[in-house]
Amino acid sequence: MTDRRWISACCTLCFTILMPAIVRADWPAFRGPLGNGLVPASSNETSASVPLHWSETQHVAWKTLIPHSGLSTPVVMAGKVWLTTATLEGHDSYVLCVDARTGEILLNKRLFHTDNPEPLGNKVNGYASPSPVAEAGRVYVSFGSYGTACLDTTTFEVLWSHKDLPCRHYRGPGSSPILYQDLLILTMDGVDQQYVAALNKVTGKTVWRTDRTVDYRDLDVTGHPAREGDFRKAYATPIIIEINHATQLISAGSKAVYGYDPLTGQELWTLAHEDYSSSASPLFGHGLAYVPTGFGKAELLAVRVNGQGELTEASIAWSYRKQMPRTPSPVLVKDLIYTLADNGTVTCLDAVTGTEVWSERLKGKYAASLLYGNGRIYCVDQEGLTTVLKAGRAFEILAENTLESGCMASPAVSDGALFLRTATHLYCIK
Repeated sequence: MTDRRWISACCTLCFTILMPAIVRADWPAFRGPLGNGLVPASSNETSASVPLHWSETQHVAWKTLIPHSGLSTPVVMAGKVWLTTATLEGHDSYVLCVDARTGEILLNKRLFHTDNPEPLGNKVNGYASPSPVAEAGRVYVSFGSYGTACLDTTTFEVLWSHKDLPCRHYRGPGSSPILYQDLLILTMDGVDQQYVAALNKVTGKTVWRTDRTVDYRDLDVTGHPAREGDFRKAYATPIIIEINHATQLISAGSKAVYGYDPLTGQELWTLAHEDYSSSASPLFGHGLAYVPTGFGKAELLAVRVNGQGELTEASIAWSYRKQMPRTPSPVLVKDLIYTLADNGTVTCLDAVTGTEVWSERLKGKYAASLLYGNGRIYCVDQEGLTTVLKAGRAFEILAENTLESGCMASPAVSDGALFLRTATHLYCIK
């Protein structure tokens, strides 16, 4: 076995070890069961089935109007779809449960009320952007500082709720919670406070909290005195990896990416950069963390994560800057990493060397993360168009599918069905 194949096999094994005990048909979290946008394969397939063609009149199993507003990715567990919404002004936050077979809304429950939610200041984000995360018998939903709760997935009873994680989100919360062992890990990168915290998933009590160590009081990226706003913000959802027989939480913040011990919150290393408002989630493979840096230069950094303390440029295996994403998360398929810039430029890079394989411009503007399944890359735009590409070293469009409105929420796949949340509806494509 070549070194490259051996590393890839080890990465797959690590994901399998870290993945909770779930049915392969489930999509329990933002970016799926592996946290990387890949649809898991069944025992006799290279990848589980994902639809290729659809429209408003073709292959729509059901279409359900979703009340209020939200950008959270739907998650699917044991035949139920979970998502969050909020009123436009942010006063009330809701959790919804939809029957995955019929599209019937089984639950529409208000969880939190806020008298004075902070105005968003733009139309890019909202008050219900963090995606739920589910496991057998429980679902966890977060609205950032506005509240986090755990529900029983059968009785819909609220088992606990937590509102003691303060920060000013400024443009709304964005990072989704993740599960690791007995912990629910949350990211709170506001304009006044920036930290990562872990709650006991059974009780909801805080287990640890670790502040970001970048000093935002110095200078912002323009060289002017630091000011309140986007230069301190971040929205990215972290990932859990295993390397050198140790587990790390890889978390992208504003102006830096961090490695933490997920059990204790201890900072293991940090790598500073110049960008801010990180939104796309990192990936891991080939011994490297692939980190989209956010707004500013918008680079993709391939970082060696076996260091300690403040990492230098020597820890960067390669970087790529041309038309990199600010919002959509990339996908890593074997030796190739695919990125989608907000303006529609999709780029294929060699994951080991960073060499450009191809780069092409698609129609539309994009915020949803990439999805891989059946040897295909799914690119879902904000106006209703989904472009399906053939994964590989040559650019090829396989299909273009159009719905009445577009997506900022990332797609989900469960049991051969594609779930798309548009600005108004939840679709089941099958």
